Amino acid sequence: MREPILQDPADLAAENQKFRSHVGQISRHSGVFFAGTIFTAVFGYVFKVYLARTLGAEALGIYALGMTVVGLLGIFGGLGLTWAASRFPAAYVGTGRTEELRSFLGWSVLSLVALNGAFSVAIVISRRWIAVKLYHTPQLTGYLYLFAIIMFLGALTTFFAQLLTGYKEVARRSLIANIGAVVLTGIFTVALVQLGTGLWGYVVAQVASALVVLGLLLRATIRFTPKAALSMWRRLPRPPAEMFSFAAAAFTMDVLGFLYSQTDKVILGFYLNARSVGIYAVAAAVVAFIPIALQSVNQIFSPTISDLHTRGELGLLNRLYQSLTRWVFGLTWPLALVVTVLSHRFMRIFGPDFEAGWPILVIGAAGQLVNCGVGSVGFLLLMSGNERRLVRVQLAMGVVTVIACLLLVPRFGIMGAAVAAAAGNAGANIWCLREVKRALGLFPYNRAYWKLTLPIVSTALIAFGLRRGMTSMHSDFVAAGLAVFLLYAVFIVAMLLAGLDADDRFIADALWLRVRGLLSRTHSGGA
Repeated sequence: MREPILQDPADLAAENQKFRSHVGQISRHSGVFFAGTIFTAVFGYVFKVYLARTLGAEALGIYALGMTVVGLLGIFGGLGLTWAASRFPAAYVGTGRTEELRSFLGWSVLSLVALNGAFSVAIVISRRWIAVKLYHTPQLTGYLYLFAIIMFLGALTTFFAQLLTGYKEVARRSLIANIGAVVLTGIFTVALVQLGTGLWGYVVAQVASALVVLGLLLRATIRFTPKAALSMWRRLPRPPAEMFSFAAAAFTMDVLGFLYSQTDKVILGFYLNARSVGIYAVAAAVVAFIPIALQSVNQIFSPTISDLHTRGELGLLNRLYQSLTRWVFGLTWPLALVVTVLSHRFMRIFGPDFEAGWPILVIGAAGQLVNCGVGSVGFLLLMSGNERRLVRVQLAMGVVTVIACLLLVPRFGIMGAAVAAAAGNAGANIWCLREVKRALGLFPYNRAYWKLTLPIVSTALIAFGLRRGMTSMHSDFVAAGLAVFLLYAVFIVAMLLAGLDADDRFIADALWLRVRGLLSRTHSGGA
């Protein structure tokens, strides 16, 4: 049920102040995450180009198949505890419940070590069946030892990274688990691959970087965990009851999330070959970067949802939801447009063999636009106590995605997998939007969306003009980078011409403060 519209000037001023405060907090924390994500994405994009040109499509396909094994067993090995690590520790620390925190940490680490150790042994024992019988790729057999280690270390690094999130150390987590992991993997990989180790070097580099990152995360979490909760020599109390119920729901969502993110690669590996999987995996990685604005906002908007819903301030929550969704979609549109219009060039950057994956970018971008167009619907359901609705949606659409893959991949290959994945993504988000409207009475669209018409139309015209005008430009990398810069410049100018309402100005001012602060720090650092 919606809150009544506030007419009293004092109440309206108070709500405006709250809105401004929440926007500032969201922009500050999501800005850190966004900057880290941009850095890792740019670094990772260049790194993927290096890998694609150095190792080739078949080697990357073998790697992608190995990571599907890690992803599937990693879900069961995580037990939903990674989500719990971002929720319960903050509550325990804030209320001084150190014994419950000690119990949560102790039982979580023991469970993760025991279960993932058993899964790692299972991977090694069944390595020939996985490589030969399931994926028809015998070359994968020798690499599964290393993938077993990656899975074990990954479960622990993910848990401790989320624990830092629970302690509200998002910036530190991003620095270690995102930036640090990507940079270390890149350095180790280049050093080993240049020695002629090929795919072996890349996988070993991931093991080495995971060990370093795990050590850094452990050190950071020990620093922010109360000393009384670190004593593991005393007998552990029984695990908190709430830990099981939440972890069970989170585990279910992790399993369903795997259906969305990895089913297409598993089915491609079964029906096609490692080379096709490699092309598809590279294209899917580009598509996964498109909703960066939404991912950055979700990091801090999710606890804000919980806070405002608990307080019953649904009117303010809906106001934030509408404004943030409009900005997320607007900031996603130019990037999705460039990826779609210059899809051939984007894939050619990775090498001539990868150009065949350009339709995946077009199809995937359409699905991600729907994802960003509905905003944080999944988190609105999860953080408001409506996780059962979210699980129901993901379960149904996960089954639909699997069936669509099984029907389309044998006939259409990687394009069939892309259609199934994009349709599942779009369908789940539209359904979640309906559930948010029914359960919470929240809806992201209002008349302010018409102000996006000029920016959308103008950037679309410029994008198609650039496609023709850049035909003589030989460097695909320069063409893609220039197109992204020009389209965002046009979008910003068109937004200013269309006019900003009061809420938009709050958000624009907050974003400008973040950018100005970053530029001033960069200038002073270089002086």
